[in-house]
Amino acid sequence: MTPWEIKGRELVNCNCNFGCPCQFGILPNRGNCEAAIVYQIDTGHYGDVKLDGLRAAAVYHWPKAIHEGNGQMQLIVDPAATDAQRSAIEAIMTGKDTQEMATMWFVYSAMSPTKHETLVAPIDVEMDIDGRVGRATVDGVFDIDLKPVPNIVSGEPHRVLIKLPNGFEYAEAEMASGKTTIKGGAVQFDPLEDTHGHFAHLHLTGNGVVREAATAS
Repeated sequence: MTPWEIKGRELVNCNCNFGCPCQFGILPNRGNCEAAIVYQIDTGHYGDVKLDGLRAAAVYHWPKAIHEGNGQMQLIVDPAATDAQRSAIEAIMTGKDTQEMATMWFVYSAMSPTKHETLVAPIDVEMDIDGRVGRATVDGVFDIDLKPVPNIVSGEPHRVLIKLPNGFEYAEAEMASGKTTIKGGAVQFDPLEDTHGHFAHLHLTGNGVVREAATAS
């Protein structure tokens, strides 16, 4: 297998309730799963191909729970990536050179028999993980806005973190409230608003999450 490693951050919005039922082994509360995600790669490599500073994104749709399969996915890579870098990102984010079930990318890909052609489009992202505020635009594909989960009584920011000691995506994530509008691309779904969002620091290899370096500050 080609060795790889990525350290970075992610901004996620899906169609379920705050906290995401998947994290608790519960079926999706709306019956299906839809998500848009942006990744900021701070440092990384795939073999000899460096991935430092690149951005990627993805849109997913599953008709039921993720583990029931029959999903579809589309990756997007920023035009700053070279052909070799784009191929490396595609390999990592479709689960190649990864131990079975070791990363979310392996799982998402395995559960998505329909893989649409990777798009190349500008990706703009801002993340204030401590403040639980962020936004992302993938030109012509989608917009995401995240804000803190509101307290149900006062409306003030309500901080919630999820820790996954044995997870395949992150060790710790900050929960948020998300809004997504799909503008184009092959994977379509209705606008999301006030649904689950999260921010996380990522440190992943083909063997899974690197625990000692993945916890959010």
